[in-house]
Amino acid sequence: MQSAAFSFSSPCSIHSLRPRKFGSTAGFDPIRVSCSSSFPKPHDHSASRHAVSVTSLPNRSWPLSSSSLPLRAWNLDSKPDRFEVRATAAEIAGEGDKSGSLKKTLELGLLFGLWYLFNIYFNIYNKQVLKVYHFPVTVTVIQFAVGTVLVSLMWAFNLYKRPKITGAQLAVILPLAVVHTLGNLFTNMSLGKVAVSFTHTIKAMEPFFSVVLSAMFLGELPTPWVVGSLLPIVGGVVLASVTEASFNWAGFWSAMASNLTNQSRNVLSKKVMVKKEDSMDNITLFSIITIMSFFLLAPVAIFMEGITFTPAYLQSAGLNVKEVALRSLFAALSFHAYQQVSYMILQRVSPVTHSVGNCVKRVVVIVSSVIFFKTPVSPINALGTGVALAGVFLYSRVKRIKAKAKAKAE
Repeated sequence: MQSAAFSFSSPCSIHSLRPRKFGSTAGFDPIRVSCSSSFPKPHDHSASRHAVSVTSLPNRSWPLSSSSLPLRAWNLDSKPDRFEVRATAAEIAGEGDKSGSLKKTLELGLLFGLWYLFNIYFNIYNKQVLKVYHFPVTVTVIQFAVGTVLVSLMWAFNLYKRPKITGAQLAVILPLAVVHTLGNLFTNMSLGKVAVSFTHTIKAMEPFFSVVLSAMFLGELPTPWVVGSLLPIVGGVVLASVTEASFNWAGFWSAMASNLTNQSRNVLSKKVMVKKEDSMDNITLFSIITIMSFFLLAPVAIFMEGITFTPAYLQSAGLNVKEVALRSLFAALSFHAYQQVSYMILQRVSPVTHSVGNCVKRVVVIVSSVIFFKTPVSPINALGTGVALAGVFLYSRVKRIKAKAKAKAE
């Protein structure tokens, strides 16, 4: 019997013709499936009658090409990847906001700490100088002079933008500079006469002068709550004054005059600057006022006290020249630094929050000065100081409530 011969026109094996299940996990090899069509061989006529070609077999195989089967496994996870990326971006943005808020909080806390620290150093060094060098006008001029040098350096090295001041602006700022000069002068006069703690206890009456002057010149009548908060302030100052060991009228009235001039500056700034279009930031305003205060007070110091801050005069008075000079310099640097930081804080928080911080600052200064100078404090004196400071804090809270009510009404 003649045997049938089977020949294939391609080197592909028979098992490659078996239909494959699409759900199998076996790898797909398009080269083996399409090899019969990719490499055709010449036709064998001798075996054509008995040859069985791949194409003559029953249609049990399917054309497996990359174009006929959309097997694109890498596309199945594309959408989840995108959603995951977007969620991660949102989380990163949220973390960025939190870190930015934390950074601002830390910066504000650092500024408050520096404000209190510089204030403590100023009061300690200033008191040490005024105890041995009884020329408060000259001491105040030195502090303004050091501030003027610092402002000039700050503008010269572009650490802060140098403003362009017109004559009209200087005319507006001049009254502010006058009351600023008097306020610092009266404070130094009080520190030279009485204890630091007592001076700051009297200066706790600043809200009282603020309310009275605002009612007189701005027409802002206080609410009953504001008036009520002033009662413990006045009562506490009276109680502390009666029991103060270092009390004298010169120191008392100097501190009172400082309250009057400082609050006059605040009221005057509202009255003359509120309608001014070309307004400037607080740091620039403070810098200009510092320079103007130096030129205003320097001739007065020479006229009233003469030129007494010289090595020859200090030696003749039996003072250590180096010690007095260094302490005066440190006091002046601390004076300018704490006021500069105070204005930086004021640019970041509301005036009411700033006043609360000022109340806390006064407590810190009083406690630190009592500890450093070992100031004798009786229980009644401490009670009066505490009541006055509690009244200042209550006043700040009442002002905050009033500010929130005004904002809601608007």
